[in-house]
Amino acid sequence: MHVISFKRLREFASTHKDAGAPLRAWYSVAKNTHWQNLAEVKKVYPAADLVGRYTVFNIKGNKYRLITRVVYRTQTVFIIQVLTHQEYNLGKWKE
Repeated sequence: MHVISFKRLREFASTHKDAGAPLRAWYSVAKNTHWQNLAEVKKVYPAADLVGRYTVFNIKGNKYRLITRVVYRTQTVFIIQVLTHQEYNLGKWKE
């Protein structure tokens, strides 16, 4: 998969230091795979959920949420946002 963009992960990790290693691990897995659908994503990340058109990943034991848009046809993952669980629950990211 082509992941756009690692910069958002790095920026989030700069203020949430404990998220750095788990986000880098997710990035490494995502860029080295060829998911064709959500079922294949769930084989690697069973807690991944489809929320509207976004695929949401739990990071660091659900402490953080990685919101992505996965386009299987073009093998592209767009990083939309990385949020704390509390920020995610507010739901403002859906707007």
